[in-house]
Amino acid sequence: MSKHFFSAVSSRPGPREHIQCNEGDVGGYVLLPGDPGRVALIASRLHAPREIASNREFHTMSGTINGTLVTVTSTGIGGPSAAIAIEELAQLGAHTFIRIGTSGAMQRDLHIGDLVIATAAIRDEGTSNHYVPLAFPAVSDYRVVSSLVETATALGHSFQVGVVHSKDSFYGQHEAQRMPIAVELEQRWQTWIRAGALCSEMESAAVFSVAGAALGLRAGAVIAVAGNQESGEHLDDETALRHRDDGIKRAIECGIGAISRLIELDSIAQ
Repeated sequence: MSKHFFSAVSSRPGPREHIQCNEGDVGGYVLLPGDPGRVALIASRLHAPREIASNREFHTMSGTINGTLVTVTSTGIGGPSAAIAIEELAQLGAHTFIRIGTSGAMQRDLHIGDLVIATAAIRDEGTSNHYVPLAFPAVSDYRVVSSLVETATALGHSFQVGVVHSKDSFYGQHEAQRMPIAVELEQRWQTWIRAGALCSEMESAAVFSVAGAALGLRAGAVIAVAGNQESGEHLDDETALRHRDDGIKRAIECGIGAISRLIELDSIAQ
């Protein structure tokens, strides 16, 4: 892991204030859904999953993959709560994070249920600014990206790899026209699209900046497309909802598979 000239990980004692986990509860490898309701679904893919804690938006379960402790913790919506989860999980020894989430596609060739594996995130949010200056990029760890790509390829899932857009305001994207800064929002949105951003979500920039730049740990993200404003694909019928849910299941499969690959690679490197 990277070395820093400052004390990267907080050493506050006792149960972690927000996630309510203790020493020994958390594995080195963590899967991070946003939705607390998806924690049990993800944890069911682990061996002998057990409930650890549930407080506010943070629901945590742990189990094992090939005998190695793996944790699933929900982050809630947005960068601030994601940063808190990563900070407190890192205090308990977590070193590898994979976000599993949903997004709105920004390119017309992405469809509901497709996967996006993020190489970096546009920092159109505020949390990461409290860790590193805006000129510093929010990038995922190449080993995590590689493991996600290899897993998705082996499973035969449809995916694209590239830059995602992270924002703070859901309605600033979906109902930009009613905002006082509507013109600016629309201009920026079109700029990100022309530059090649694949999809828009709310956590990856914070996850990459906190875990990677600030803590020197590994992070990545696999994100299911849940709609496309540009092409007009929306969750307006049962078929679209089924495609989204299938995409989430595929994202979970990729996350679990990537963690398994990383565990194996790390054991060889030791």
